[in-house]
Amino acid sequence: MDFLELAEERYSCRSFSTKEVEKEKIEKILKVAKLAPTARNLQPQRVLVLTQREQLEKLNGCTQYGWNAPVIMILFYDKSVSYKRDKYDEKEFGDIDISIVTTHMMLEAQSLGLGTTWIGSFDPKKLVEIYEVPENLIPVAILPIGYPSKEAKPSKLHFQRNEISDFVYWNKIQ
Repeated sequence: MDFLELAEERYSCRSFSTKEVEKEKIEKILKVAKLAPTARNLQPQRVLVLTQREQLEKLNGCTQYGWNAPVIMILFYDKSVSYKRDKYDEKEFGDIDISIVTTHMMLEAQSLGLGTTWIGSFDPKKLVEIYEVPENLIPVAILPIGYPSKEAKPSKLHFQRNEISDFVYWNKIQ
């Protein structure tokens, strides 16, 4: 499958089957996280992989989402490692790096026949407390992963896309 086809087929899966995800597939997704580009290649990404029911259920204290996925990965950046645009404005690139890493992981999951969605709606303070996260790790995304259920389908909004001409400028912003 070429990349454009992969990107077109991926959707936010919000219904997962109970089928267990093979460890080899989890490891491939983590390898993609390792290979994703980061600012100055500082690799500030940190991933908490939840597979045990007890650990997965703790997440209910932080978010209403998760859809009973058999695997949930929580993505953080290490603020003691992440790039800061120090020469100009001290912009922190941790969120950007995690966005790149998470997108790579979502596309790899799709290529493996798995479903995912990006959960951004969660209480970061509760998450840090529940999972006893060190203060240098900043939570950015929660990624449920699993085989889509028979009922899984893209939302209606998935198919609403702007035209390229709505967001691309050639040579100057008009």
